[in-house]
Amino acid sequence: MSEQDATIAMRKGEAIDIEALDAELKAHLPGLNGTPDVTQFPGGASNLTYRLAYPETTLILRRPPFGPLPKGAHNMLREAQWIQAIKPHYVLAPEVQLIVEDSKALGCDYYIMTELKGLILRRKPPATPELTPDRCDQLCHTYIQGLVDLHAIDADQAGLSHLGKGAGYIQRQVNSWTERLAKAQTPDVPDFAPIGEWLAEQQPDDLSNGLIHNDYRFDNLVLDPESLDIRGVLDWELATLGDPLMDLGTALAYWVEADDHPAMLAIRPQPTHLPGMFKREQLIQAYFEKSGLTPVDFHFYEVFGLFRLAGILQQIYARFYQGQTQDPRFAGFGQVVSHLHQRCQQAMNP
Repeated sequence: MSEQDATIAMRKGEAIDIEALDAELKAHLPGLNGTPDVTQFPGGASNLTYRLAYPETTLILRRPPFGPLPKGAHNMLREAQWIQAIKPHYVLAPEVQLIVEDSKALGCDYYIMTELKGLILRRKPPATPELTPDRCDQLCHTYIQGLVDLHAIDADQAGLSHLGKGAGYIQRQVNSWTERLAKAQTPDVPDFAPIGEWLAEQQPDDLSNGLIHNDYRFDNLVLDPESLDIRGVLDWELATLGDPLMDLGTALAYWVEADDHPAMLAIRPQPTHLPGMFKREQLIQAYFEKSGLTPVDFHFYEVFGLFRLAGILQQIYARFYQGQTQDPRFAGFGQVVSHLHQRCQQAMNP
């Protein structure tokens, strides 16, 4: 793994019972030997990921966060089953080794996957390889091509149609995130209801119904440290069948540029601010060029991506605001959500 993926001791309030977990794993995976050294990946603001380093193998464990959770959120069973379904058709998906429902050791659902080794680009650029402007340009082409390749899989031919809900994806998403934002409202953030109404009025018909990741970012890609090719794609919790342009709009919301608002730079999950990285408009242009799709006005998808990101962050911030989590990383999320409200309004009125 790269230096960007150094793990830490399990955080306070997020420690797991190693002895109980070890016994449970060995009941399902009899080939395991020894006792695991358990550490935690420090990134991420929702699901928790741990490295279980046994003497002869290393496993990765994914579980939901502690505390009360929104209905339908952080569904580890769905994520693991989705990965298993697409793995035969998409080699970059991880290898799931075990799914445990309602674990006695952890008190939740979780799954175990094989470790994918490589470089993951997080907010701090790595020392090696140096991300020169030329390398950043290469990375952007690789990034967009990876998304295009995922969207090119024919869900019907692959026998994956059962993973989605059919036509009407855009409408379902607008309705869902409008409701989630309303339920997670706190008095210190703006009301997103007018933006939800705008999205409902402006929504286009679904372009198609294909495989979409819904959280496609550099920090969810495992890269070859030398060639910078993609070795694997992680974090499939939000994946589904839907409109590929919605997936691109979602990805753009996380793409923070060097001159963006300090609130966005403070929480950027990936080094997209570096010289040589594409601007958001370049990403859109590159996507249409590589996919062969006819370019369309992208303002609706841009607003939706920001709206959805605001919903994700506000759900987390509401838990912090209400004292359900004390993680200091979430204290400033309300300010970020307020800024996303402004970004939505600007994109609605270009």
